[in-house]
Amino acid sequence: MISRTKSNALLERARNDLPGGVGSDIRLAEKPFPIFFDHARGSHMWDVDGNEYIDYMLAMGPLILGHTPAPVIEAVKQQLDRGLIYGGQHELEVQVAEKIRQHVPCAEMVRFNNTGSEAVHAALRLARGYTGRQKIVKFEGHYHGWLDSALISSGPSLGQAGPPLAPNAVLESGGQAKSVLDDVIVLPWNNLELLAATLREHGDEIAGIITEPIMCNSGDIMPRSGYLEGMRRLCTEFGVVLIFDEVITGFRYGLGGAQGLFGVVPDLAVFAKAVAAGFPLSCVAGKRTIMELIAQRRVMHAGTYNTGAVVMAAALATLKELERNDGAVYRHLWAIGEKLSNGIRALLQECRIPALVNNTGPSFYVALTDCQTFYDYRDTLKRDDATYQRLAAALADRGVRIKSNGLWFLSAAHTDLDVDVTLEALRSAISDVMG
Repeated sequence: MISRTKSNALLERARNDLPGGVGSDIRLAEKPFPIFFDHARGSHMWDVDGNEYIDYMLAMGPLILGHTPAPVIEAVKQQLDRGLIYGGQHELEVQVAEKIRQHVPCAEMVRFNNTGSEAVHAALRLARGYTGRQKIVKFEGHYHGWLDSALISSGPSLGQAGPPLAPNAVLESGGQAKSVLDDVIVLPWNNLELLAATLREHGDEIAGIITEPIMCNSGDIMPRSGYLEGMRRLCTEFGVVLIFDEVITGFRYGLGGAQGLFGVVPDLAVFAKAVAAGFPLSCVAGKRTIMELIAQRRVMHAGTYNTGAVVMAAALATLKELERNDGAVYRHLWAIGEKLSNGIRALLQECRIPALVNNTGPSFYVALTDCQTFYDYRDTLKRDDATYQRLAAALADRGVRIKSNGLWFLSAAHTDLDVDVTLEALRSAISDVMG
């Protein structure tokens, strides 16, 4: 067992000043416990006790180029001497917007924010402002940030969730305004017939539909064949704004995000995480007729830190790196992700452990389950979380850091050697945890 004496001591110290000793709730779930880190480079991290880890959490996904990528760091260093934030316009924000417009199918105009939650909030406000309607359709198990209007039925228990075809709208936090439930319709994902029936009944009340195009936050579930295409047709028919939450998929699955991958163009899309390779940047992008509501002052959008010069310098360097050599980063991401996910799948089969390795490539999901596939959120509840979390803790003890909820992220910095070491560590962890 490796030592984490300093990390433990820091956690105890932090609990006096920070709720739970951490800066974000998701870190409370880390196994074996929230670890304090000292530095990171490439695909590796080192904690305050000197332990080294191959990192597949990647700060919950933003680090598409790995830790401290040299082109991004150099661009930031140069900008630091020129100014941090201007409270005014500068060329970098135009250059980044032009890059996003170049690559993202729906992006006729772009507005920048700092976090995914902010960008989702802006997209929902734009949808309501454009249509004059109030209700939003969201899907069970989809996470769209922690703000009141979006943190609904992102991870309800079966006892809370209600009937499978008519889910309850469930608040996920104490202190949320209960009134937000009046404006949300929750549906199961991947059920086009039910979505069509809902729009036929409530279409004149619904401003927008928000969806993860790949259900990354709950199982990395792919849409059924024709599902996103059908959603697009229905939104057009009923005058509903289609919003893709590409906070995770954007610039991870390709320069065009999931909409480029599937060839389905939403009216609005939300991006964050990978767009600036770890710096705090998000944006809402979409049709000019909708986005211009902001310029017309009919929909308000503001933010002191929007388009800070240092962050925009990071984003421009990131996008240039993702474009380089005709997208070589993505060829590597897909290849290394396939090697790792296929290796995990084969190892679990060899060890006769019922499991599902869902998806492949730049991110994938591992669940200990008898299910052959997942189609929606409730399928993901048929998994052995307790054993998986013990495996995550055992992997951490062997120098491999993963999310305890099953989602794995790959970066441009991961290598074939990282994969080989990870698979050997997983074999050892399985032997230790499952005998």
